[in-house]
Amino acid sequence: MSSKTRICWAAALLLTMSVPSSWAFQPLVTDDTGTQGQGQNQLEFAFSDDRIEQSGVLSSSRVLPLTYTRGLSETLDIWLGVNHTHLNSDALGTEFISGNGNPSVGLKWRFHENETSKTSLAMKAELGLPVNPDREAAGLGNGRGYYMLTAILMQETSFGAILVNLASGQVRYSDTLDNPDVTLLRASLAPVWQVNDQWKLALDMGNTRESASNMQTFTRFIEIGAIYSPDKDLDIAFGFINRRDDSSTSNTGITCGITWRFR
Repeated sequence: MSSKTRICWAAALLLTMSVPSSWAFQPLVTDDTGTQGQGQNQLEFAFSDDRIEQSGVLSSSRVLPLTYTRGLSETLDIWLGVNHTHLNSDALGTEFISGNGNPSVGLKWRFHENETSKTSLAMKAELGLPVNPDREAAGLGNGRGYYMLTAILMQETSFGAILVNLASGQVRYSDTLDNPDVTLLRASLAPVWQVNDQWKLALDMGNTRESASNMQTFTRFIEIGAIYSPDKDLDIAFGFINRRDDSSTSNTGITCGITWRFR
């Protein structure tokens, strides 16, 4: 695999892993079981800046995702997401590449909630729609899209909540000769502290296994996040994340975003 292809593959995979289209609990990778409620709406705008070092080559990606979520019932949400991406790397042979990545659509269903134990369970399904071959070759997205299915557990506690996710999916490429399809399996855990009525702090930790052809890569991540809520319908989120895999690829990133809920 050429250096350029490897950087494009890493950038596109990073977008799928680290910039979820639906951030119910922005800025974390680990999701919660919360839904909007029937007839309620949510609009999320975020900015993510990542630095990727692979085989001595430094790359960067800046992503601007926008997601609209609608509550179909008290326990079922649907969302639509788009994003704009800016990639910069010496291996790409140009100063930068910029364009739209994979649009996405998804559902989240909270199917169990125990008021006594404060335990809830949900499932989230996400489908990334394909991009054209030129954008795939540039590393902006995947030519046959991707899909993810996530099981979510949320346990409310005296200090806030504990979130647990188990996600599985596949990133699918048109050019499978240079970029074989990647199967993902991710497990993550995030304790969230309710500091006061306006502030939450979180520690998000997880491990992802990526399998392509006869190769497997394991990536560990840890994120520190903070959410400030000036009122019940507005959140301002900040996060710092570090990822490292067993093939000497390291990634550090920051994210910030605004979530607005309305009827």
